[in-house]
Amino acid sequence: MTSKLRLVTWLSGAALAGLVGGAAPAFAQSGDILVGLVVKTEANPFFAKMREGASQKAAEMGVKFQSFAGKFDGDNDSQVTAIENLISAGASGILLTASDPKAITPVVEQARQAGILVIALDTPLDPANAADATFATDNFKAGELIGQWAAKTVKDAATTKVGFIDAIETQPTVDVARDQGFMKGFGIDPKDPTRYLDEDDARIVGHQWSQGAEEGGRTSAENLLQKDSELSVFYTINEPAAAGAYEALKAAGKESSVIITSVDGGCPGVQNVKAGVIGATSMQYPLLMASMGVEAIVAFKKTGEKPKTSPGLDFFNTGVTLVTDKPVAGVESITSEEALKKCWG
Repeated sequence: MTSKLRLVTWLSGAALAGLVGGAAPAFAQSGDILVGLVVKTEANPFFAKMREGASQKAAEMGVKFQSFAGKFDGDNDSQVTAIENLISAGASGILLTASDPKAITPVVEQARQAGILVIALDTPLDPANAADATFATDNFKAGELIGQWAAKTVKDAATTKVGFIDAIETQPTVDVARDQGFMKGFGIDPKDPTRYLDEDDARIVGHQWSQGAEEGGRTSAENLLQKDSELSVFYTINEPAAAGAYEALKAAGKESSVIITSVDGGCPGVQNVKAGVIGATSMQYPLLMASMGVEAIVAFKKTGEKPKTSPGLDFFNTGVTLVTDKPVAGVESITSEEALKKCWG
């Protein structure tokens, strides 16, 4: 049984009490419960899969469901409006992937004051305790895995130049965690691990902002290649950005001399690992993340208990797996063929 299936089994039936605490008298009937989902954008299949997972679980549990999305990655205003709408609608709980983890906190506090359980998905708020709970990939670990793989794949990690294709300049927490995790895995001192741009390692060519999109990834890669033609590794925030970076490499005739690393585990990204476009990616599980969130909101309304955290972490870890067809010693991974059975999007 895979770890993903074990986690689903563990969360099913009475075992859900282990996530949210012991049983208590029912406070609400399922039909009275409204779950809201607010994601960064509908353009990214990661968030589309979240919506699918939450919608399916809500239907399975007989609760009402509404979903909202920003117009683009970084659209805080639309997310604020969505949460205000859910407060007015009497939502029982809100699942949120915040475009701006700090700017969203005032309206999140309004929701919590109204008795609404707010669970951050994938992206912790700033501060993290601004939400009642966080269900997320261990994004630092996701970055660390691809950093370790890259360090053991290049000829000499001590002299290899690296370009960082991040998401947006405001440094959302998930972006920082992946970015800084990669640095640690690759052997670069990240300095303050809660932010980037403070590093002084000569191997860092620079940081560019892709908005997590293919077009942004291509432009970012072009800019980084112009800064240093000897660049040999790209860290990319996600697989759409990685696909764009590869197009830039092809146009420059460097697709065989620069390796690309990424995070997501979407089916198109895993196919790109199989095709040799991406050297390695860290797979996360958005459908599971969102469905668990719905279960936790329903449990909260029925028991009054809030979600627990994973041992040793300040959030509930929904898992991460390295995917590569070029494994290296000391870094556990699965192949693209194995990953295609688990991917999303």
